[in-house]
Amino acid sequence: MDGKKQQLTVWYWLGLIGVLLAMQFYLLGSRAATIPYSEFKTLLAAGKVQQASVGADTIVAEVDVTGTQNLLPAADYQQLLARPASTSPTLRRIVTDRVEDPQLTTQLQAAHVTYSGVAQNPWLRTLLGWIVPIGLLVLVWVWMMRRGAGSGSGLMMGVGQSKAKLYVESQTKVRFADVAGIDEAKQELEEVVQFLRSPERFRGLGGKIPKGVLIVGAPGTGKTLLAKAVAGEAGVPFLSISGSEFVEMFVGVGAARVRDLFAQAQQRAPCIIFIDELDALGKARGISGLNGNDEREQTLNQLLVQMDGFDSQNGVIILAATNRPEILDPALLRPGRFDRHVAIDRPDIKGREAILKVHAKNVVLSPEVDLAVVAAKTPGFAGADLANIVNEAALHAARENKKAVEPRDFDEAIDRVVAGLEKRNRVMNPKEKETVAYHEAGHALVAESRAHADRVSKISIIPRGIGALGYTQQLPTEDRYLLKRSELLDRLDVLLGGRVAEELVYGDVSTGAQDDLQRATDMARHMVTQYGMSERLGQVAFDSTRPSPFLTVPQANQSVNYSEATARVIDEEVGRLIREAHDRVTQTLTQQRGSLEALARLLLEKEVVERSALEALLASHRGASGVA
Repeated sequence: MDGKKQQLTVWYWLGLIGVLLAMQFYLLGSRAATIPYSEFKTLLAAGKVQQASVGADTIVAEVDVTGTQNLLPAADYQQLLARPASTSPTLRRIVTDRVEDPQLTTQLQAAHVTYSGVAQNPWLRTLLGWIVPIGLLVLVWVWMMRRGAGSGSGLMMGVGQSKAKLYVESQTKVRFADVAGIDEAKQELEEVVQFLRSPERFRGLGGKIPKGVLIVGAPGTGKTLLAKAVAGEAGVPFLSISGSEFVEMFVGVGAARVRDLFAQAQQRAPCIIFIDELDALGKARGISGLNGNDEREQTLNQLLVQMDGFDSQNGVIILAATNRPEILDPALLRPGRFDRHVAIDRPDIKGREAILKVHAKNVVLSPEVDLAVVAAKTPGFAGADLANIVNEAALHAARENKKAVEPRDFDEAIDRVVAGLEKRNRVMNPKEKETVAYHEAGHALVAESRAHADRVSKISIIPRGIGALGYTQQLPTEDRYLLKRSELLDRLDVLLGGRVAEELVYGDVSTGAQDDLQRATDMARHMVTQYGMSERLGQVAFDSTRPSPFLTVPQANQSVNYSEATARVIDEEVGRLIREAHDRVTQTLTQQRGSLEALARLLLEKEVVERSALEALLASHRGASGVA
């Protein structure tokens, strides 16, 4: 039950309790002042009682309150006056408990009181006081149970009911035209659309559509968007649920929700079931020895059974998405369950341009904006990142009251996404600012002096984000999928350029190179342990744990399958690569000391140096030194 249904349930119960209290108050509650029997006898003796109804347990009488302030205690008198008037302004109704008094009838006759007996029905009082409210509670309880557990799972309040969100054809407005940059994946899923539109085309040839399609890819590459596009193109209902929504604290709930999900799908066939973040549900069994995983494994077993039990020829197709396919249970991936695997990689430069065009359709762009140039400046960006850049560029243009989004707005959006929010107001003392300028100048000069390094696009010493005091932006000339040893060594040199520049200028080092050193160490260790680029160790890979192909997260609990002697050699080789890179960079920056000083001064003056200014500076120093 979602939050809205729970809120409605609370209001149902509060309203019912209010109705029951009102019944008790108005039907059974006394509307007369209750006084002791002795005070009633006092008022009777004083001639203040006008009329009385004598029942089995109580006496209800009308009393004239004139002159009774001296006959009653002050509290009872005030209570009597507070009651609404009866048949005349001075009459008030009182109630008292009847006691065994043989003289009562005689005293009532002597006082000329009109009295009568009341035949009370105890069953009516019990009925109104207890049976009717309890009956209402039972009826409401049964109604809510039927409403909450209408899926047939048999669990109270719909705990076992699937939480899948249903999108009908009119709500699923995403089409393949809204998905760009992943043409191969779209072609793979077009067969699913064709089957849902015209299944007889495949059945006539004896072909069977895959029961399940697993979409794998890095976060933000458009897995969920692609699944919605399939439903939108096919024009069928779309049941969407996350893998984490199956499991609750109650044992058996996850399996019940799986059954209910497939039951709903069969009722709405043809339709699509989409399970997002499948790894939360389909993690391989036995990975953890904790007993707490029994419920998750039961849910997974139920999913496997349901996928075996239903017939895809009825028009129910399962789509699932994950960015961690390496941890999924092998039983999920075998033929007959998720038959087809569709991998979505980060888009290339043409794909990024197509994605930018999709997201920029409703954005007012300046004629100077070239989305191909923006795509070239965003290597490695996923579809969600590109959508964020278009939005940030539009917001930046709006903040500056522009009528259209200009190239500068896109540049600012890219810098903000990559390096963080610009912090021009951060106070830095001149010495620190000078250190940052030499550091970034060292990175830029080494990058420009290496044949296989990416070209420098921009250098900035404006602080950004949390810890970035400056940055050097490099843009590749083309998308790369393989890197040679010489290219990795050049990148290693660029990472050490800032640290070496500080050593040459100040004879001292700062903490600003922490991230550079971490990245350089990781790169060198990968070259030794994963890529087989060490002559001493040969073509051997030493990392036993396979990293995630789509998530750049550290792998915990990596097992070591080599000896301590080999570990010592690995450490020595990593250190050797770093030392050799340090020596090469030192030689480069020593030879270009004049360019280093000039570029640092230009950064202190301008704070941001674009590539055109960098090329002009380097050209002037090459000419001054007589270098062709």
